[in-house]
Amino acid sequence: MSNFGQATIAFVQDHTGWATPIVFVLAFCESFAFISLIVPATIILFAVGGMIGASGIEFGATWLAAALGAVAGDWLAYYLALRFRGKITHSWPLARNPALVARSVVFFKRWGMLAVIVGRFFGPLRAAVPIAAGLCGMPWLKFQIANVVSAVIWAVGILAPGAVGMRWLMG
Repeated sequence: MSNFGQATIAFVQDHTGWATPIVFVLAFCESFAFISLIVPATIILFAVGGMIGASGIEFGATWLAAALGAVAGDWLAYYLALRFRGKITHSWPLARNPALVARSVVFFKRWGMLAVIVGRFFGPLRAAVPIAAGLCGMPWLKFQIANVVSAVIWAVGILAPGAVGMRWLMG
């Protein structure tokens, strides 16, 4: 794990009151295409889930923060792609991965709303599908329904294994 990841986990352990806003930021970073390549948020979020189980951090508030952060990250990527269309594919990091964007557009065109929901759970697709939805002009309401539904489920999936596992281990 990176120094950033270790430092973030240590900070949350020492300052549990900051867990909720940190989880929001990490979930946002994990979902927003331009930051997700830099911030190792997935492993940190799994670790925070473990801290929830070990330290008594409120699961509900942390889960809500993760879901809202994920919604915000995907919404921003969708909005930027919808607003700037083809121009966005020429910016970093998308310009370095044109095949990823092309595959995401094909995936989105085939599956529509389901692509947004399923894409949330697969690494590279998590950041690319909202961009594909924006590039393809997906209606705002349909995107937000898929975005919120998938974020709520994803937040449970990223935090609950550690939270439940640590509670089980600690008896």
